[in-house]
Order: sequence, then C-alpha cells, then structure tokens
Amino acid sequence: MFGYGSLMWRPGFVYAFRCKATVRGWRRSLCIYSHVYRGTPDRPGLVLGLDRGGACAGVAFRVAAALREPTIRYLHDREQVTSVYVERTVAVTLESGERVDALTYVADRLHGQYAGRLDRETMLAIVRAGRGQSGDNASYVTETQDHLAEIGVHDGQLEWLAARLRDRPAGAA
Repeated sequence: MFGYGSLMWRPGFVYAFRCKATVRGWRRSLCIYSHVYRGTPDRPGLVLGLDRGGACAGVAFRVAAALREPTIRYLHDREQVTSVYVERTVAVTLESGERVDALTYVADRLHGQYAGRLDRETMLAIVRAGRGQSGDNASYVTETQDHLAEIGVHDGQLEWLAARLRDRPAGAA
C-alpha cells in the first residue's frame, strides 16, 4: 500500500513493514472536494489525491499475506465512500532503493468532486470552512503536514497552508 495523506499517520490496518517511499508520475494535491470526512456537499472540504505529473514522497506499507484481502476491503470502504478515487497499482521506490508495486488511490479527474488546481487562497478558505465526519479540514492538513515534516518530506503547498491555519485556526475571527 502507498499512502500520501491521512493513510500515512492513521492507516487503520495492521502492517508488517512501513517506510518512506516515492512514486513517480503522480503528485500529492489538495484536488478532491470532501463531502463526507472533512466537509459536506453544501460546505465541502479539500482532501488529498494523487494527480498526474511529478513525484510524490509518502509511506509504503507491507501487510502479511493473510491480511491482504481484508486490508484491501478496509481501504476500499474507507477511500471509496463517494468513488472519487481510482484504485491503482503503481511502481514505488522504497527508501532503500528497492522498487515494488503498491496499491494506492489516484484522483478521478472525471468525478464531480475533482477540484483540479486551485489557487492557495481559495484552498485556504475551503479548508478553513470544511468540517465532516472525521473532524475539521484544518486538522487534516496540519496533521498531514506534521507527518511529512517528521519523515523529512518537503511539500511547499501544505507547509504554506498549515502555517496560515495555525496563525488563524478555523472559526477564528
């Protein structure tokens, strides 16, 4: 499994191995309107998706063979609530240099919740207003940014957003 957002810091499944990894040809992007976990249809939040182009550093997980199918079912149920992602197997380079195939979720550019590229101020306004079943959207962004920093990954977009969200949290005047 390859995680690039909340899956890195809240996988929700048992794994045998976890390490920093990179996928090429895809980039991390706040390109998905969240209608469930971090927003609602009337007041969407923004969550991460893998979008075309670039490279994305994240986390690779290895699960025991006996847990493979239950883990995939769990991830499908978690990530495909509104079918905004496409399940895909991608080539991942582990921090050791080893290349493996991993299941991940990429943005479905044809889905109505695909936000595409938004400017930073628009993203900031949406994230500040978003709140869904899993909590406020600002926490999702800051927790993801904190985890990326912890594993030594620089993401300028998330760093910019997290700094502003911490300066003036959601709901602050």
